[in-house]
Amino acid sequence: MTGPGIAPIDDAVYRAAARRESGRPLDWRFKGVPRAWWGRSPAQITAEAPVFDPAGPEAAPGPVCVLRADAVAHNVATMAEWCRGHGVELAPHGKTHMSPRLAARQLAAGACAITVATVSQAAVFRAFGVRSLVLANELVDAAGLRWVSAELDRDPAMRFVCWVDSVRGVELMNAALAGAQRPVPVCVELGLPGGRSGCRGADEVDAVARAVVASGRLELVGVAGYEAAIAQSLAPEAMAAVAAHLREVRAAVLRLAALFETDEVVVTAGGSTYFDDVADVLTGWPADLAVRTVLRSGCYVTHDHGLYARTSPLTRHGGARLRPALEVHAQVTSRPEPGLAIVAMGRRDVSFDQGMPTPLEPAGSSVTKLNDQHAFLQLDGTGSADVGDWLRFGISHPCTVFDKWRLIPELDDRGRVVDLIRTYF
Repeated sequence: MTGPGIAPIDDAVYRAAARRESGRPLDWRFKGVPRAWWGRSPAQITAEAPVFDPAGPEAAPGPVCVLRADAVAHNVATMAEWCRGHGVELAPHGKTHMSPRLAARQLAAGACAITVATVSQAAVFRAFGVRSLVLANELVDAAGLRWVSAELDRDPAMRFVCWVDSVRGVELMNAALAGAQRPVPVCVELGLPGGRSGCRGADEVDAVARAVVASGRLELVGVAGYEAAIAQSLAPEAMAAVAAHLREVRAAVLRLAALFETDEVVVTAGGSTYFDDVADVLTGWPADLAVRTVLRSGCYVTHDHGLYARTSPLTRHGGARLRPALEVHAQVTSRPEPGLAIVAMGRRDVSFDQGMPTPLEPAGSSVTKLNDQHAFLQLDGTGSADVGDWLRFGISHPCTVFDKWRLIPELDDRGRVVDLIRTYF
């Protein structure tokens, strides 16, 4: 993560890459865009600011996915303000959108880094000038480590951190980094019992930390956790597990204070459901210990109508500080039975891992099942849905919507195209 005087993105590199992106003509490879856009570049299209209407004169073959520009801007600003007010930093998870354009907005709003899960994702953001990356995994792939090391050696302004959670991992990383000029900064990852990666218990944390300090090619800079590794629920047992995990993370930072090889210790956690608990537990450190508390929340940028509408600290219990920005529009193609409409939208187009899409019309309808290219829309009789009608759907869990679309029109409140968002999955 960036230190004093170093911007988290190289503006010149970003602008050059963005110009290349905006100048490449669109064609048949981009689903959900009007045929009239083929052969034209995103820069030409956005300069005209056409109204995006899938049923209009420049109709797009459905389904289509769109972003609401006002909601995206609101969410980016709101989360940045929340973090400043709670004394934490933000390294939003880039895997949510894999869009350098959206990442640049997050960094411009004050994010200190972009989080990634893989070296391939890191390479995407590096190509667009991102200087500060968090790789939220133990990186033991030798080819990936060599790429990271080469980037660090090539660019003195680059900042990078990844996780370690085993002595064996430390050994593999140390071997792969032979010849590196700069050590690779790492956080010891603490996991949840029954959860994903991460050390289990204080003894394992301490052993891994000592191995890092002894390695010579790694640098111990902090402690990482992920409090939502078991569930994203507000049930009492889930909240108790989150609280216990965060207390363990805090205890590890205090216990390892003498071992850290940095003037500013990094403590990082925080998905999109419990970031308020992270801010509560992982701030307020002793005066003699300089700690940077870094959240990795990513889904806030578009929010949703499902999982995060229910669970985000900024919208649960009826709050409205984040706004859903991502929609999928699709056409009714069949009314085979009373009370049932078949919509041309399926698992290839919209998320379903954290709940079905939410119909924004007609009232009282619900999606009960998805096939690869079809949705089953149950009607309760209060609203109509005729063959040929275009319907709008909110989503639940943006991460698994973005990866289904290579290009997403961003619309203003009048439906005009103000940007075309490329994704790189």
